Amino acid sequence: MKASVIISTYNAEAWLEKVLFGFNVQTEKDFEIIIADDGSGPKTKVLIDQMKSMISNPIIHVWHEDNGFQKTQILNKAILSANSDYLIFTDGDCIPRNDFIAVHLDYREKGYFLSGGYFKLPMSVSKVITQEDITLQRCFDVKWLIQHGLQKSYKNIKISSSKFKSKILNAITPTNASWNGHNASGWKNDLIAVNGFNEEMQYGGEDRELGERLFNMKLKSKQIRYSAICIHLDHSRGYVNEEALKKNKTIRKFTKMNKIVRSPNGIDSNA
Repeated sequence: MKASVIISTYNAEAWLEKVLFGFNVQTEKDFEIIIADDGSGPKTKVLIDQMKSMISNPIIHVWHEDNGFQKTQILNKAILSANSDYLIFTDGDCIPRNDFIAVHLDYREKGYFLSGGYFKLPMSVSKVITQEDITLQRCFDVKWLIQHGLQKSYKNIKISSSKFKSKILNAITPTNASWNGHNASGWKNDLIAVNGFNEEMQYGGEDRELGERLFNMKLKSKQIRYSAICIHLDHSRGYVNEEALKKNKTIRKFTKMNKIVRSPNGIDSNA
């Protein structure tokens, strides 16, 4: 199996269903799906069980009880559940374009992790996207998106560029090639070497902190934000916590200053 796709989710069945439809039409078929479920209620399990009969790829549902925002913990459990040596991370609100997996696999290289981005949609557009729109890839057509409420903007080039232009934009973008939880990939052995995600951290930079430890381990990163495309469905963020954000900032500062590689509170607590 070429890749394991790890999708984080929490009580967002309508969005997760659309994301899974996106992975069902990938040009690259040789991958498994691992849903890292941070304590969703029974409706999410019902959806996943239904989707298992509709999607050709194997689906593994990794779940733990709801204890607030504990995404780092469930992601570490998902890493341990992966059957591939290459892991692609995204969120249950990001629909992948049909070449998403193929791009990640094409750019993968030992000694590197890959850094992608997403294209944000307003709620009005997020709601109207159907399974057919995903299957036919209409939801990645800028003209179609504008017809359904997307504002015209120079930012739309992110999903409208040709393969050649995408490579140029990847090279010249000022955006750092950091580890972004909604669109990033790396080798399982590298993630285990840094002890996975820091389970002390809640929402806010917890993915970037992992990337900073990968850099401390002398890995490099590749920018693929204009090549590996996914569209982000809008939603509220009730889990944002100012105290947790401050704590996360302190942890990241310590990681950078002290060149920390292995998290003291990481994946080994789940082994």
